[in-house]
Amino acid sequence: MKSTTALAAFSFVSALAPVAWAQDALIDMGQAHAGSEAHAGKSADEIARELANPNNSLASLTLKNQYRWYDGSLPGAGSQGNFTTIFQPVFPFTLEDTASGGKANLFVRPGIPLLFEQPIFNPTTGTFDKETGLGDIGFDIGYGVTEPNGFLWAFGMVGTLPTATNSAFAGKQLRLGPEALFAKFEKWGLYGIFPSHQWDVAGWGDRSFNSSQLQAFLIWLPGGGWSIGSTPIMDYNWNSNQWTIPLNLTVSKTVKIGNTPWKLAAEINYYVEKPDTFGSEWMIGFNVTPVVKNFVEGWIRGN
Repeated sequence: MKSTTALAAFSFVSALAPVAWAQDALIDMGQAHAGSEAHAGKSADEIARELANPNNSLASLTLKNQYRWYDGSLPGAGSQGNFTTIFQPVFPFTLEDTASGGKANLFVRPGIPLLFEQPIFNPTTGTFDKETGLGDIGFDIGYGVTEPNGFLWAFGMVGTLPTATNSAFAGKQLRLGPEALFAKFEKWGLYGIFPSHQWDVAGWGDRSFNSSQLQAFLIWLPGGGWSIGSTPIMDYNWNSNQWTIPLNLTVSKTVKIGNTPWKLAAEINYYVEKPDTFGSEWMIGFNVTPVVKNFVEGWIRGN
């Protein structure tokens, strides 16, 4: 446990360095497209409301830090835990308004995971090995619209790239599938659903992959930059006919440090449904998200 805690602390501090460096580098760059200046002159509370919108036009660099405890019927499953860091840069590309007056964006959102001491069951020894390395990179590409009446919708593609550096937890497959978003903004907050599905389409892994995800979200925005809600991600494995369902509570606060908005969020998950043999029982997370200039959009538009 001490080594895992030390790795977690080291990785959190180390991972903050590239986020801070990237933020400083982006601020020092030339003026980008107007969409990348969407936070200029806005209060922390206004930015918090915009960040709550999955279709928002703000560029950001999110660092997710998650610690998990596991349980299951495998020997020693209840004593396992690991730390994961996920880096998610988001640089939306603003498009022309729709005929209905909706604000449209194109998204490319990768999630780059680094796993520390991931427990892997060794059937030969009957014990768990601890493995560390880069995991498979997830991503989604979508077209989203925020309608004038507050209705949000999006369609796109979700996928997983076989980038893991450790064969013990590598998926060894390219996985692809559809995604959609349906949500509604109200004065008090936001609610909606975000379903997706993936199949294996290529690769060298010998197991088929057929999994559906549904993220439901209910977010209250009380003001002052605060956000309180539940955003559980539920998963159904069609091959094993098993659900993974968490109870989730997420609290965040958006603040401005200098001219840069930062969203700081904490979450806790308790898994009421998980695979019988081995699965997450608890997860706590702390996320750091600076809002930055959209140099990608500025470069594409030549600004």
